[in-house]
Amino acid sequence: MANNELVITPVMSKADRKAFVDLPWRLYADDPHWVPPLKDEVYSLITPGKNPFFGHAEAQYFLARRGGRVVGRVSAHLDHLALAQPAEQGMGPGTGNFGLFEAEDAETGAALIATAEGWLRAKGMTRALGPISLSIWEEPGLLIQGFDHRPTVMMGHARPEYQAMVEGAGYSPVKQLKTYELDITQPFPPLIQRIVQSGEKNERIRIRKVDKSKFDSEAAIILAILNDAWGNNWGFVPITDEEVAHFGKQLKPIVFNDLIMIAELEGEPVAFMMTLPDLNEAIAPLNGSLFPFGWAKLLWWLRKPQVRTMRVPLMGVVQRLQSSRLASQLAFMMIEYIRRAAIANYGATRGEIGWVLDDNQGMNAIADAIESKVNKVYQLYEKAL
Repeated sequence: MANNELVITPVMSKADRKAFVDLPWRLYADDPHWVPPLKDEVYSLITPGKNPFFGHAEAQYFLARRGGRVVGRVSAHLDHLALAQPAEQGMGPGTGNFGLFEAEDAETGAALIATAEGWLRAKGMTRALGPISLSIWEEPGLLIQGFDHRPTVMMGHARPEYQAMVEGAGYSPVKQLKTYELDITQPFPPLIQRIVQSGEKNERIRIRKVDKSKFDSEAAIILAILNDAWGNNWGFVPITDEEVAHFGKQLKPIVFNDLIMIAELEGEPVAFMMTLPDLNEAIAPLNGSLFPFGWAKLLWWLRKPQVRTMRVPLMGVVQRLQSSRLASQLAFMMIEYIRRAAIANYGATRGEIGWVLDDNQGMNAIADAIESKVNKVYQLYEKAL
């Protein structure tokens, strides 16, 4: 075998898994905007039994080596819940995914994508949609705009050359996911302030903080609203009870009562907004490890985070209200209350909303109304197999 021959092999051994997880540390060594994830979380993400995604999904991971040196990685996976969704919503029968894509060069990228496609074809898939790592609820899309600053908590990063690799492999853009940023130290425009004040006078409306001491019941309320609100969205895949418990356990340390709001209309929960302090600000210096002293630093930070950025990863209003003026009023009220808390209690100066589908007119209009600007764009691609 020639010393520079490219070889693609499935991840089989413990050493392979370590190589799969470790590769980004070398590829992004000179990128000041990459945030090293906690390695334990990456291992949990890709491991059946630790990630409830595998209760309804299956995956195969691949490594690329040249001369014995690891130069790339990719996952090929399919989600049986996604396969059961209506095709017009973006997933549906025959659609598999690739993700966790990293490549040192174009030749490696092309070979990895082709290998993932071969695995999907062997599973009967007729369309590849990606990159998605691994669930649509985790890190969907390839970063194509916004390489010049760090991603916030639970958002992906990528090398700029990956766009050409994916498009060069025959993939076409199918959907864009955007994030918006704004200076939260500035009051919202007068019109928005009047809408909030009007809502405060409406006795039918109550905006309340979540009660973390009732975590499970509050999570159930939010999940019910989420599944209703997002049920017709492009790319929607239902979240299982096991995933709710898993995500809840992961997020509980960065869930704070005054950063998550539930809106009630005549006593019925009809909307919610979840905001998280940017954990990436705390974990970036840890270089992927909580040992020997990282765990103590993180625990201290979690007692009462002081952060620059707050991220809004999830927001929803039940479908029956989505075309009404009340929907935007509830949204503006929750945003304003959380904005105040973020400044007063956490020292935050910047907000990030997203991701938001490019054709989600309601959320894009809300983002425009509070004078936020697009700061990152993630692209999802598709290809017939």
